Amino acid sequence: MRHEEVLLGRQPVLDRGGALVAYELLFREADEDGPAASLERPLDDLRASSQVMAGALVDIGLSDSLGPHFGYVNADHSLLMDDVVSVLPPDRFVLEVLETTPVDTALRERLAELRSLGYQLALDDVASLADPRLVLLPLVDIVKVDTLLAGAEGSARLAGELARSGKTLLAEKVETATQFDAALRDGFELFQGFYFAHPQLLRSRRPITSADAVLRLLALIEEDRGLDALADKLRHHPDLATRLLRLVRSGAAGIRHAVDSIPAAIQLVGTRQISRWAQLLLYAFDDQRSALRDPLVQQVGTRARMMELIAADWRPDDERLGEQAFMTGMLSKIDVLFGMPLGEALKELPLSAPIREALLERSGKLGTLLQLCEARERFDEEAIRRLCRALRGISLAAVARAEVDAAAWTLSISSPVN
Repeated sequence: MRHEEVLLGRQPVLDRGGALVAYELLFREADEDGPAASLERPLDDLRASSQVMAGALVDIGLSDSLGPHFGYVNADHSLLMDDVVSVLPPDRFVLEVLETTPVDTALRERLAELRSLGYQLALDDVASLADPRLVLLPLVDIVKVDTLLAGAEGSARLAGELARSGKTLLAEKVETATQFDAALRDGFELFQGFYFAHPQLLRSRRPITSADAVLRLLALIEEDRGLDALADKLRHHPDLATRLLRLVRSGAAGIRHAVDSIPAAIQLVGTRQISRWAQLLLYAFDDQRSALRDPLVQQVGTRARMMELIAADWRPDDERLGEQAFMTGMLSKIDVLFGMPLGEALKELPLSAPIREALLERSGKLGTLLQLCEARERFDEEAIRRLCRALRGISLAAVARAEVDAAAWTLSISSPVN
């Protein structure tokens, strides 16, 4: 399975007493020579911010990215105007209006709407009273003053004038004790810069996802094909389904709930939120790589389908068990899929106890089904017979049929026309 490294920078935001109150999340990109450590903003602000959002919500996770604190995210005109920004939980994020953002009537109306939805808004990199974005003061909560660019006198002048607005003032790019002392005297309430800490680099790994698969997922939602069609598409793409579960776990959908099937995850999140998330993934793509034909994905698909078929044969009246079995099989190689230890990979997923126990301990009904499929994969006849006896009613012939049917199903979804 091919992976790409997820890099996310975060820089602390402190209050006057030195307490940590937030992190600004920063775009970082790995190149051929290793992780890029530059603080320069890339040319494509929309893609950079989308990478940050995807990393925080579904790749690294909010708990590891922010802990209990707020996150500041850069937002240009395109991102602010797009519904995809609503994938961010408003009680966890501050949207920073970039200095490159043109001010127009549509932006004013959109900022008012975002504020009504509960988002805090900030003006980023203000260095002069001539900044055209200052007309947006009534619509924002925080003004970030670039103390390095404004200089000592300019920062003091900005702080004095802006204090009348009642907005929270944040001194950014504070690099020395002298600058910090001056910012304190000028009345700034929040502080950020190298004097306190350089950005910390957060790392994770994710499987390479097919942009084509995401587009087809969006098409299903747009066509309103229903829950079953959407669940079936996600069942074909374990990488997307796993990231959906992380979205549930992150609280980005406004809920925190254990789930035991893909349909349950869809119902909890809702198709509108899934659509936003899928759009976010598309914005974050920088090429058109496909993982569908990868051998590991095919193996996971076959195992998941095989577990579902055996569960249906074993307990034909228990449809829920089949759904749980499929999800268990789909996640059974998540450690390989995401390139990390199993316990760590499962940490950010809101799984029900039977599925978690099956994956970590191979216990319970689902654990027995998983063991049976694993034994079949390694041609362990003794284990297969023992596990069939444990299931009481599953024959060797039924296991063989399930394997053949599952392999055919996986082959059918690997075609380019899927």
